[in-house]
Amino acid sequence: MISVTRFCRAAAVALALVAAALDAGAARADNGFPFGLEMTLDAARQPGSKRLPSLEIGDAGEVVLELWCKGGKGQFSVAGNTVIFVPGEIENRSCPPARAQADDDLVAALADAASWKRQGDFVSFIGAKTLRFRLNTN
Repeated sequence: MISVTRFCRAAAVALALVAAALDAGAARADNGFPFGLEMTLDAARQPGSKRLPSLEIGDAGEVVLELWCKGGKGQFSVAGNTVIFVPGEIENRSCPPARAQADDDLVAALADAASWKRQGDFVSFIGAKTLRFRLNTN
């Protein structure tokens, strides 16, 4: 016969294992590619502007880009830590030359990225230049 104390210990151990497994699953889910989320470039604002570039990534990898001045669309394809960004049509708004060039450089750096990694609320796209974005979690 199993004693009550022994049964309670076994139940406590089983409960702890289940809780640890659920916690580990949640931690892994937080490290996945941020499909369905919006993120903002972790960079200083440009002089005379309050805007920071942002990406809104849909569930299928479709992207709406709002840059320092321009805006447009694109598509992410992800396999493991490999990423491919294909820019779509970018709107040429009335941009000062410096902001237009910064927008073009940012789109080129995204297209050049070959891998990505997520650390908590930050996602980095890694290529010749690393771009770090903060997930908008509020």
